[in-house]
Amino acid sequence: MKNKRLGEMLMDAGILRQDELDRALQDQKATGKRLGQVLIDNHYITEEDLVTTLKNQLGIEFEDLNTTEFDPKVAKLVPKAVAVKNRVVPLRLNGDKLVLAMEDPMNFNATEEVRKITHRRIIPVIAYSSAITRALTALYENEGANIAIQQMQEERNVTLGDLAQQTEANDADLNAPTVKLVNSILERGVGDRASDIHIEPRSGNMVVRIRVDGQMEEILTIPKDLQNAVISRLKVMSDMNITEHRIPQDGRAVYRSNNGEKVDLRLSSLPTIYGEKIVIRILWRDESRLNREGIGITKKDNAKFDRILKNSSGMILIVGPTGSGKTSTLYTMINELNRPEVNMISLEDPVEFQMDGVTQVAINEKVGLTFASALRACLRQDPDIICVGEIRDGETAEIALRAAMTGHLVLSTIHTEDAVSAIDRLKDLGMEPYLIAGSLRGIISQRLVRTICPNCREEVKPDPYLADLAGIKHPEAMHFYKGAGCPQCNKGYRGRIGVFEILTMDSNIREAIASGANGTELRRRITAAGDFTSMMSNAVDLVNEGKTTLEEVIRTVATID
Repeated sequence: MKNKRLGEMLMDAGILRQDELDRALQDQKATGKRLGQVLIDNHYITEEDLVTTLKNQLGIEFEDLNTTEFDPKVAKLVPKAVAVKNRVVPLRLNGDKLVLAMEDPMNFNATEEVRKITHRRIIPVIAYSSAITRALTALYENEGANIAIQQMQEERNVTLGDLAQQTEANDADLNAPTVKLVNSILERGVGDRASDIHIEPRSGNMVVRIRVDGQMEEILTIPKDLQNAVISRLKVMSDMNITEHRIPQDGRAVYRSNNGEKVDLRLSSLPTIYGEKIVIRILWRDESRLNREGIGITKKDNAKFDRILKNSSGMILIVGPTGSGKTSTLYTMINELNRPEVNMISLEDPVEFQMDGVTQVAINEKVGLTFASALRACLRQDPDIICVGEIRDGETAEIALRAAMTGHLVLSTIHTEDAVSAIDRLKDLGMEPYLIAGSLRGIISQRLVRTICPNCREEVKPDPYLADLAGIKHPEAMHFYKGAGCPQCNKGYRGRIGVFEILTMDSNIREAIASGANGTELRRRITAAGDFTSMMSNAVDLVNEGKTTLEEVIRTVATID
């Protein structure tokens, strides 16, 4: 059986066709990836197909790493570099045998390397790739962090002057305990696909928490006496002033993970009663999801999305709180509007994706390059389309709205609760109603909801109280689902998707805005028009389709009377 190739096994199982295998083999030569990964990336097979086939054909057991209790002593038998390189997780010892979780049990080079290092017979078991990633992070990153903490406590004579010499993470001494600890924290965040890392000083220690799929999780506790060294290291690598502790600061950095993935980091410091708190926003360079399907635009909303993008002038606003996916939607729109015949200028803070054909300007308030000043300058650059990363003040809002009235198409974001609230927010910034009415072409409001893991999804009965909160009158006519939890997900959820409400302007709404109608009157007119679908209604559709849960919708989507 060892001589039988993976492609033959999958074909024998009826999962793969010969033409698909041929194309995958060509891609494998070009990319250098393992065949199983190429087949999954090209959607010829699923990861579940691969695991099931290897299990049945090779007679190897499957291991659910989400329920496995790891033994740190066993983990020490296999060096981190070897485990990460070969994507293997040491699980337990059975006499002279080492049970090794692998995503590819046919990788005989990996088993042989581990056998030589450990001097034990290797018993491979199959595990899902995502579970392998989480297990490697949990086993080795926290281990590395704890070792670094121990070394830092032994070397307490590290000074701020020493840290200041380390100008960037990749240029610093990678063996320095402080650098290793900070890198371990960053590696854990990147490995878990976190959106944010929180470094929080408390009365007796410092806690590290990460936000994954919108949920916070504590991953590490750092002794109080090492707090200043860690904060200083983060401030050095993001080009903040390490001698200033009394005022908030912002910084940026680039981090390359152990698997070679490069991510942008946006850091923010905030003085607290226990010291400075640092929050790190991880900005993923994943352009493959910057499309309508990737952000979650439904077929029902596609027509409205088309309608507002076909405007050649006016303003399109994307609204929602921090972390609701506004930037991804903005980049999706830029992608669709980016054509050789138009001059598009984008003002961003920071520039998250570099896009050919778009003139991108990085806002730098330290030197006076604000959104308002950059917007004035770009109006002299003959633009057709202007993208303003965020409207933060009245000056920026007025310049953007007047530009929209004078023949430019302006895209921007603003922090508000829903589509109608965006109009009130512009009024709060001092904008005249006639200017808002004449400029706005459409408003997209959005949230991000966690999606149910498709591997363990099961139908359930809804909670009547939650159904009532969501405005569902006849729950018996709908389907409700949840994730039971499996090796491929995080407590029944895997990833997030956008839920939207799209408001397009018509003469009735413009008249109401220009006459100074309040939010309640605007909502009444918009609802009466019959063409508007609320965010809650769209979220309930996602529940019925089995994409998210009723509990997640109630938690995430605000209901406004």
